[in-house]
Amino acid sequence: MRLEEAKLEIERKLKEMVDRDAKIPNAYLLFHSDRHAIHWSLAHGGSDDMPANAEQPYHTASIAKTFTAMIIAKLVEGGKLLYEDRLDKYLQDDLMSDLHIYKGKDYSREITIQHLIGNTSGLGDFYEEKPKLGKPFLDIMLDEPSRYWSAKETIEWTKQQISPRFKPGEKVHYTNTGFNLLGLVIEEVTSKPYHQVLHEMIFQPQRMNHTYLSQYSEPAEQNPYPVAKLNLKNREINVEDYRSFSSIYAGGQTVSTSEDLLKFMKALAAGSVVHKDTLESMKQWQKMWIGVDYGSGLMRVRMLPIIQKYNVWGHLGSIGSFMLYNLGMDIYIIGNFNKSGHLTKTVRFLFNTLRTLSKAIS
Repeated sequence: MRLEEAKLEIERKLKEMVDRDAKIPNAYLLFHSDRHAIHWSLAHGGSDDMPANAEQPYHTASIAKTFTAMIIAKLVEGGKLLYEDRLDKYLQDDLMSDLHIYKGKDYSREITIQHLIGNTSGLGDFYEEKPKLGKPFLDIMLDEPSRYWSAKETIEWTKQQISPRFKPGEKVHYTNTGFNLLGLVIEEVTSKPYHQVLHEMIFQPQRMNHTYLSQYSEPAEQNPYPVAKLNLKNREINVEDYRSFSSIYAGGQTVSTSEDLLKFMKALAAGSVVHKDTLESMKQWQKMWIGVDYGSGLMRVRMLPIIQKYNVWGHLGSIGSFMLYNLGMDIYIIGNFNKSGHLTKTVRFLFNTLRTLSKAIS
């Protein structure tokens, strides 16, 4: 199979995936490899009768956890904090109070920065877990779109509604609450709002001119295309119209484009975001889900149990968003299916496209 044939086959698979699922409003897929002279930027579907465009911005979801993690890593490199620092060194007593009560014991002041960045704090997740009382948080966000949520409010909501899962450091449990806490640590250390630090330390140096923190900031350059809509719980929405998305904050509230995410991922892999030894230390993987391991703000996806050829690292998002790199083939894979609950199907799709591409470049 030649490269052009592989591209046509991958484009056909993308269109097929979108066309057979009415709940996927649009999809974006970028393949890039300097080694193989590949740069395929694809889009299918649309929003409000406008066809999807490959240059269109979209909500990245949890991909942005990697941005938060890299800010923390850069602060560590600059001697501003340590991974071993306890959380209570930076946050006020009222926020720390009863933060982590597990089996009757208070572990709140044992939580470290590393626990948060590695999802090993044991804290619950306000965004996806079922609360003790009332509606799930995502339902509240969708039903009350004009409500502003501060990061501190999401943490207080977690303390009231979601129980911790285990003692800090015991295992891995994915939590947006933990990354919102990291956002507050960043603000405390830098004496600046999180979104300002995000632009100054990540977006501006990597020339990510179409990237910003929705509900908090604006891009350096206005994109000629509107933000792509996404489907959350069978509701097709524009995140820009939902003030309630302020709640996701440092856990994944970024809007970006495939090209901007490629700039970041290439710089990260090259050692231009953080030092290469820092990056390698952030790849100390622990099992999180079947086939998915977590490091420090980074994921490794093992497509097959034993064969490493198709392994990728980077980050995934719950709406089928992905920012990944395959070292063996030197392939960057970036994009979004913009549908909640689509993560498993997204990984399967990416595995199939990697296999198709492998045949063409082998």
